[in-house]
Amino acid sequence: MIFRFFCPIPLVAGDCVELPEAAAHHAARVLRLSPGAAVVLFDGEGGACAGTIAAVKPRVTVDLLQALPAEPPSPVRVTLVQALAAADKMDWVIQKAVELGVSAIVPVAAKRSILRLDGARAEKRMAHWRNIVVSACEQCGRNTMPELAPIQPLGQWLAKAQGGWVLAPGAVQPLREQARPAADLTIYVGPESGWEEAELTAMAARCIEPVQLGPRVLRTETAGLAALSAIQALWGDF
Repeated sequence: MIFRFFCPIPLVAGDCVELPEAAAHHAARVLRLSPGAAVVLFDGEGGACAGTIAAVKPRVTVDLLQALPAEPPSPVRVTLVQALAAADKMDWVIQKAVELGVSAIVPVAAKRSILRLDGARAEKRMAHWRNIVVSACEQCGRNTMPELAPIQPLGQWLAKAQGGWVLAPGAVQPLREQARPAADLTIYVGPESGWEEAELTAMAARCIEPVQLGPRVLRTETAGLAALSAIQALWGDF
């Protein structure tokens, strides 16, 4: 198995680069890689290089050997607007959405969101989620990091939004009967108790259409991932 590490610097074949602190700790202390071990470094913006560990003390350095081909973009760029969910549900959603090829994740505070974050708590949680994005990219082979937008009220996001789909149990139109989306699509997933009617009305005013995912009511941590999977299967790169 060839391990992958996020290294947000220019990656040029022939260079010897030092791994960032978190990646270096993981490589040397957790995985216990030795000089000569094959690795892949990626910069989060689409660039990646194959290389080998050059040294692990006093710093972990990598000899870059060969630039890797750019990964093809998904035919549909999906932004997931996810209402804040309690416990570790947001961790799960973010990790799996990255694996499923999401282009951007926007955590929003809905009226019925149980989880409330502001100030230092919000900053700490955002840092935690960014680490989840990095580790998910390392695991699944993505070289382009999806954007993780700051936590914001739903109304703040809607003020600049236009179009998209809101997942709503009871909606008439199933996802599979929607017209093929344009290159960019935004989907909205509510909190544990669902969206308030006023929020759905505000979305309708921004041309955001309600769609359903079959006769069953899906949990907040399931709905967005199911929609991403269906979109990738119908129009994406599955």
